[in-house]
Amino acid sequence: MLPFTQQVISIIKQIPEGRVMTYGQIAALAGSPRAARQVVRILHSSSRKHQLPWHRVVNAKGEIGLQDEESRFMQRMMLEQEGVEFGLGERINLEIFRADGEQTFLKCYTNSEDTTE
Repeated sequence: MLPFTQQVISIIKQIPEGRVMTYGQIAALAGSPRAARQVVRILHSSSRKHQLPWHRVVNAKGEIGLQDEESRFMQRMMLEQEGVEFGLGERINLEIFRADGEQTFLKCYTNSEDTTE
């Protein structure tokens, strides 16, 4: 597995319940700020295998990015069950519900350091 992919998976696993992160935010923390679409691909191909909390990842506007109506409904329901609120335009207020990327990155870095020993 590529280092970027490993970082993305590690970051997504650390998103706390009731918080979200954006594709671009995850890409930047993983070391490639322009790779938001790659984060989408990783989520699509690895969510089940790595048991990722895929529902905690949204687009830069705070919107659910999925096009399939059933998947959009499922993601929204899962987020609302965690206390995430949707406002006007079906958007999540990222100022309130966005996970602190630095804290997430530090947890990922610390956890990956622990597992390599």
